[in-house]
Amino acid sequence: MQKQINGLAVYTYGNKKNTPIIFVHGFPLDNTMWKNQIKFLQKDYYCITYDVRGLGNSYVGDGQYTMEAYVWDLFSIINELNLNKPVLCGLSMGGYISLRAVETNQSKFGGLILCDTKSEADNDTGKLILAFKINQINTKGIEHFAEEFLSTVFFEDTIKNNSKLYNEFLEIAKSQNPIGVKGALIAMLSRTDTTSFLEKIKLPTLVICGAFDNLTPPVQMRKLAEKIKNSEFSSIPFAGHMSPLENPSMVNDLISGFMKRKIQS
Repeated sequence: MQKQINGLAVYTYGNKKNTPIIFVHGFPLDNTMWKNQIKFLQKDYYCITYDVRGLGNSYVGDGQYTMEAYVWDLFSIINELNLNKPVLCGLSMGGYISLRAVETNQSKFGGLILCDTKSEADNDTGKLILAFKINQINTKGIEHFAEEFLSTVFFEDTIKNNSKLYNEFLEIAKSQNPIGVKGALIAMLSRTDTTSFLEKIKLPTLVICGAFDNLTPPVQMRKLAEKIKNSEFSSIPFAGHMSPLENPSMVNDLISGFMKRKIQS
């Protein structure tokens, strides 16, 4: 079922009486990147996905977004749907949103799943890269940007051997509103560092990373997991930065097992 909440396109699946899981997608995609997880989990859980502001079918506006605005959007969904202790699952930029949301009000959530993400704010080099990407969209267009960026987030074997999947999400990235994509880059530039908060997380936490993720490699994400006391870490074979899309069966099994052991016990 699709709903509009605070200008956001929100999608719900399954029985709302079941434990809720909110999936927050990565940049520069939309809610459909979680399609395999929704199909697998909706029988046992109340699954919620949404398009982050400026992307997919959500409101674009002027593109002047901040990470805090993304977090406020997330809380507006929780409040409007009257969700009780949802488990929060975010990938990459969705992980940034998730970590900041938990830092803001940990008591709102029942668990945390972090996929291919990091807690550190970008250093000066990282900020310059984001600024370059904004200028790249301005000068060369969204399609050129999407082609270059998507080639870095998928495992090269995925691009070669599963071109249908890669091209599907390349087209999604190309079709995004440039204002919204640049707004997301601005939001990532504005994000704070949540590393010092990791040791304060009391929620059951699952940390997932593609074995061939070049953006947030397994060694980096393992260190993140080690700072969260009640966490589990898993590396996903045959996957890059988009592990839920590249190896969905393993990610599904990990999330399902985590939910049964840590959330429903």
